[in-house]
Amino acid sequence: MGKRRPVVGCMPLWDEGKGSYWMLPGYMKMLEGGGVLPLMLPLTADETVLKECMDVCDGFLLTGGQDVSPSAYGEETVAECGTPCKERDRQDMFVLRHAVACDRPVLGICRGIQLMNVCFGGTLYQDLPTQHPSGVEHRMSPPYDRVVHEVEVLEGTLLYDIIGSGRIGVNSYHHQAIKALADGMESMAFSDDGLVEAVCMPGKRFIVGLQWHPEFLYATDESSRKIVRAFVESMRLE
Repeated sequence: MGKRRPVVGCMPLWDEGKGSYWMLPGYMKMLEGGGVLPLMLPLTADETVLKECMDVCDGFLLTGGQDVSPSAYGEETVAECGTPCKERDRQDMFVLRHAVACDRPVLGICRGIQLMNVCFGGTLYQDLPTQHPSGVEHRMSPPYDRVVHEVEVLEGTLLYDIIGSGRIGVNSYHHQAIKALADGMESMAFSDDGLVEAVCMPGKRFIVGLQWHPEFLYATDESSRKIVRAFVESMRLE
């Protein structure tokens, strides 16, 4: 028997109307293409279950989805904020904190980067059109496997080392974003209107958040593939 593939625990998506949790195939195909075994976790705040998930998984993917509850960063909810799933917030934060504590790799996408920031004390713009209006297209229409704006990747950051470029094109589908960056997090890329587009946690093996969606770009975009390869390789260092 050969060496097993790394297992990545994927945070489940929640459909409140149907009372179900589910997964976008792009996340799974992206990870499968990177050579790992994706595993959708149950939606639960049961810490015993989540600790058992930690034992099974070599890394974690914080997926997109509902807005993070503003109560998690000490703000009143504005009218333009979406309905949160507080159970998802609790689950994602529990897994993230424990992954950081044991230096387990984590990749956060869209909501994932926002959740990372909130988890460690940062805040969010609850609605970009009303709180940070700009000419940059942050909430694109389908299809999502295309570039709608560019980001500047900072030299000397982990992302620059991974991609090898200072400016890349990205897709974009979000109405919230990082406002105040959490202590202990490092900004790695910005959009032209000044929004943080990528973060990491220095000193950790791989705690990386992206505001764009590599799961849609992965099939055709080399930068997305490089990021996934770096995430996968970080799980092979043990």
